Amino acid sequence: MKIPIPLFKVYMSPSAKQEAGKVLDSGYIGQGQKVEEFEKLLKERFKNDYVLTTNSATSAEHLALHLLKKPYGNWPGIQDGDEVLATPLTCTASNWPILANNLKIKWVDINENLTMDLDDLARKITPKTKAIMLVHWGGYPVDLDRVREIQNQAYQNFGFKPAVIEDCAHAFGSTFKGQPLGSHGNICTFSFQAIKHLTCVDGGALVLPHEELYNRGKLLRWYGINRETNKKDFRCEADIPEWGFKFHMNDVNASVGIENLKEVDKVLETHKDNGRYYDEALKGVSGVTLLERDARMDSAFWIYSFLVERRQDFMDYMKTCGIMVSQVHERNDIHSCVREFKTILPTLDKVCPHLISIPVGWWVTKEDREYIAECIKKGW
Repeated sequence: MKIPIPLFKVYMSPSAKQEAGKVLDSGYIGQGQKVEEFEKLLKERFKNDYVLTTNSATSAEHLALHLLKKPYGNWPGIQDGDEVLATPLTCTASNWPILANNLKIKWVDINENLTMDLDDLARKITPKTKAIMLVHWGGYPVDLDRVREIQNQAYQNFGFKPAVIEDCAHAFGSTFKGQPLGSHGNICTFSFQAIKHLTCVDGGALVLPHEELYNRGKLLRWYGINRETNKKDFRCEADIPEWGFKFHMNDVNASVGIENLKEVDKVLETHKDNGRYYDEALKGVSGVTLLERDARMDSAFWIYSFLVERRQDFMDYMKTCGIMVSQVHERNDIHSCVREFKTILPTLDKVCPHLISIPVGWWVTKEDREYIAECIKKGW
């Protein structure tokens, strides 16, 4: 049997160990110059000056929702018990911050492309809908133009636009209409967890649409303490007008991120090239239903997902071929902690039993991907 081809594998720059070691030996390993350097590079990448690093994408999403609780401008603020429209097809890390902020989840069905059904989204918006949590599954972007139309319609109906939070955990390097996700005017969160395109060992980023949210977020990710203007003894902080969290990144993680960022385009190109290969190689294969592609969307292909008949048979067969496959994420609405939000989601019910993902990442060679495609073509 062929040596197993993994579904995920950590990419680590050869220089990361040395640079992280320098930080470890420096005597300063908290949030410092390396975090600032990493954030500067991310701001250039996202074409956005309002980027904050965090210790995880989950922390970034928790902080994003917390920031929205305070009214500003025409924004009324999120109140306890308000609704967040969300997709259940994602990691629980996307949706549990909604519960942690004492908000209610209203599930939106998916389309057959595994992202949020935007027609269902439009139908489910009410005056209690204060936020929309989108997920770019596998790196494939949601139609952000249509989302903006839905926001504008909500404004006409209710006098405010629900905030949009894009969960970009799968989508570092994805673009919509030629522009990177993170640059379309919404709140966006990114994951730098171990197996993502860009890893800091663990970490995340919060990309914000304007300076007011950015300035508050910068304070609240570190207890609410202003690290830049505090003129007192640093350990005896000045007044804290708004309490915050311990969500900041440290210099060790940032140093790893800086080194991996230097090589991430090479990583992304391999993911994308392998994804494009499968799009062609698996066309018309019996028992396989590929996802649709839109010319406006460029996926980073963190995973390559499709629908397959007799999934358990497929999984058993691929195991004998030495190829690791998985659904990757279970639907979130089956868990008892969200039982009160249960609703009918017909497309998710239809699609979920057939969902599968195959290896697509930087470690998959041309020979590997050809072997994977040939195994699938032979049938199971």
